[in-house]
Amino acid sequence: MIFHFSAKSQFPSLTSFCLRSFLLSTPKSRFYLSPAANFRSFLRPSRPVPSLASCVSTGGSVRMDSPSQDAAASLESVTNDFKNQSLEDDRSGDGDRKNVKLKLEDLNWDHSFVRELPGDPRSDTIPRQVFHACYSKVSPSAEVENPQLVAWSDSVAKLFDLNPKEFERTDFPLLFSGASPLVGAVPYAQCYGGHQFGMWAGQLGDGRAITLGEILNSKSERWELQLKGAGKTPYSRFADGLAVLRSSIREFLCSEAVHFLGIPTTRALCLVTTGKYVARDMFYDGNPKDEPGAIVCRVAQSFLRFGSFQIHASRGKEDLEIVRTLADYAITHHFPHLENMSRSESLSFSTGDEDHSVVDLTSNKYAAWAVEVAERTASLIASWQGVGFTHGVLNTDNMSILGLTIDYGPFGFLDAFDPSYTPNTTDLPGRRYCFANQPDIGVWNIAQFATTLSAAQLLNDKEANYALERYGTKFMDEYQAIMTRKLGLAKYNKQLISKLLNNMAVDKVDYTNFFRSLSNIKADQNNSEELLVPLKAVLLDIGQERKESWKSWVQSYIQELVASGISDEQRKVAMDSVNPKYILRNYLCQSAIDAAELGDFGEVRRLLKIMERPFDEQPGMEKYARLPPAWAYRPGVCMLSCSS
Repeated sequence: MIFHFSAKSQFPSLTSFCLRSFLLSTPKSRFYLSPAANFRSFLRPSRPVPSLASCVSTGGSVRMDSPSQDAAASLESVTNDFKNQSLEDDRSGDGDRKNVKLKLEDLNWDHSFVRELPGDPRSDTIPRQVFHACYSKVSPSAEVENPQLVAWSDSVAKLFDLNPKEFERTDFPLLFSGASPLVGAVPYAQCYGGHQFGMWAGQLGDGRAITLGEILNSKSERWELQLKGAGKTPYSRFADGLAVLRSSIREFLCSEAVHFLGIPTTRALCLVTTGKYVARDMFYDGNPKDEPGAIVCRVAQSFLRFGSFQIHASRGKEDLEIVRTLADYAITHHFPHLENMSRSESLSFSTGDEDHSVVDLTSNKYAAWAVEVAERTASLIASWQGVGFTHGVLNTDNMSILGLTIDYGPFGFLDAFDPSYTPNTTDLPGRRYCFANQPDIGVWNIAQFATTLSAAQLLNDKEANYALERYGTKFMDEYQAIMTRKLGLAKYNKQLISKLLNNMAVDKVDYTNFFRSLSNIKADQNNSEELLVPLKAVLLDIGQERKESWKSWVQSYIQELVASGISDEQRKVAMDSVNPKYILRNYLCQSAIDAAELGDFGEVRRLLKIMERPFDEQPGMEKYARLPPAWAYRPGVCMLSCSS
């Protein structure tokens, strides 16, 4: 059975960051995405629609084929509804959390994944194809000698009631390097497949990540703990199952930095060195070198990916039932509100097709689930675009069903604004995963996910196409709202924002610093000679012609500010709350890596503290907001390979 779409997808150049039309189809796939499902039809002018999660959670009754007061809700309220559903944004809830502080031995372990899903009957780590199973039980096996705790996150410990004092235990590095077993853990590696750079890659799986199990906290929330770099598994293929300090620091810091930017993500509890060296050929040029080994403990409510479902659908009729079993598991534990839907909620939606057909999501929980996964993915990628984050490896095995940022490899935040920027050296030939292409790749991946569910007869064609349509609508609603807030506008202005992005691309303006500086513009600025003064620190080395272009834009911008009626002070506070001053630039990571490889972990810990407050001024820390130095553009700093 061939269930993937065309291996090659061509994307036209993007400068406006709107989704473009392209058709995902193949005569051999289980369903066909009709031209009516292409992106240009998604982008037709429409009123904002509430997310599925908010409809279900509030028991709302919304029909998208007829106007209603609910359907006409403001975009801001829709965005807030989605954020209220976020699994990861616990920053405002810490004060409400019960003051439970447990020792490691007292954690409330649960193992629903291994208890409820089919497993591998073998327990060896010999690389092989694992059939008819969602996981293989395997224990951490990385060689360890005098491991050291590099960094840790108190806020992550609170998620599952761990007492932060446990980080001070002398045996903590042994426990979280896998050298000593954690009481109550039942470790395993997950089986999954995926599309890599648009090509079906077959079985992939956790090749160097080992899940310790799930912990239920005092609020009955489920959190998985996973050690990345803990040794070989049946999915390691030709690799060693290990990780180096360099990539582990990047993953640890970025997991936390992205969370504190308000973006859904997996988290990182701690980072330890193994005391051993690992050979890595970072540039694939035949010159490997020994690097310090390390292990990150990643935390998420689930590490299920699109590829977790794809692998079973790819193996034919015999394994299609596993797709259904795994979908039931995911819905029961991570989307329980979909189990309780009834027809009385009237969650029916017009598909937008010529026949004005309607999809009733209450009649098929799998369709409702696919729509919510699509919406979460769209919202996630819109959030990335807002802060200039480029994931770098958006393969389907790196896409979370919960809409989390997952698997931090060759990621990068934009420095000089370049829509074609990719931080991944492997991606350079086609730039498939460049910053501007991320919205389109998101829907391409959703299409592969929908195809899998269709192959298992969980969705019909209209339901699958509708999930893609909702992705397009959700992305544009979220992205427009984000850009409107970043500019401090009262309403979205496509022409103004498009012209701004064009100017930024032409002059290679620093993305983060520009938007942070933009809040300094006053609505009563009338002197044309002083229009650019608030932006002088970010508009560098531009000639007179370009200055005139920028003045023209600032004048149009000021007109919008005046029309909004918002005071300069209020606008600055609002803009500074969404435009970060500090982002985890690659050169900052590299500085921390260089020091850590010499045994000094202070810079890693300092960076963590700074990234926990990205929107604050943090007097004395201004150097961490500076533009990259010249050395930051060398290979291995600004760009890395997939396996770095």
